[in-house]
This record gives sequence, structure tokens and C-alpha cells, in this order.
Amino acid sequence: MSAPRRPVDPSGLERYYVLTQGRSGPGESAAGLDVATLVVSRSAPVPGLQHEHEEIIRRCREPLSVAELGAHLGLPFNILAVLLSDLLDAGRVEARDPIPAHVAGRGPDLALLEEVLSGLERL
Repeated sequence: MSAPRRPVDPSGLERYYVLTQGRSGPGESAAGLDVATLVVSRSAPVPGLQHEHEEIIRRCREPLSVAELGAHLGLPFNILAVLLSDLLDAGRVEARDPIPAHVAGRGPDLALLEEVLSGLERL
């Protein structure tokens, strides 16, 4: 006779609880994260890291937004924020605010603005 089977958690909440070690929110280092924040690795993965931490470090060799990272890993924002908090505290990743085009020296796209204005005038 086989052992009784554990029920499967279809919501994935049990998995998230394990991934975050029961934490429900990120630490102070990740308090300012939003979906547009860019994340970039500051080191290579080291042995002994949690699989998801390794994946984040691997994928963020080039700057990647939190939204893109969440889509690649299939994780909701709040779970990803907890994992990123761990990596930020350890100095393994860096979080950067996206640079607006006008700050980067490119300025707004005048042709696009003129098209929008023209469309609004036609309303």
C-alpha cells in the first residue's frame, strides 16, 4: 500500500511561500522597485544560491526591467521583489531607475508629438 498523496496546491502559493522563505514583502533595499526599474548583475552566480536567484543573475547580465524579468521567470511582482531584495542586500545585483529620453540627451520625439497633437485637434 502506498503512502497517502499530498494534495497539490494549484494556486502556486505554497511554492511562493518556499521561494520567499515565508516573507510577504521585500526588505528596505527593494522598497523603491517598480515594474520599470532596471536590474543588472554585479557578479556571476556562485554555487549554493537558490535556483531563482541564479536565474535572475544570469538573465540580468544586461539591464532588464523588473516586468521583463517577472515575465521570463513566471513570477508575480511581489515574489520577485522579495528575491531581488535578497540579491540587492548581498550586492549581487544593482537596481537602476530607467533614464527618460530627454535626460539621455535625445529629447522628445517631435514628429510623434506633432502627430498626437494633430489627432487631438481632429477630435
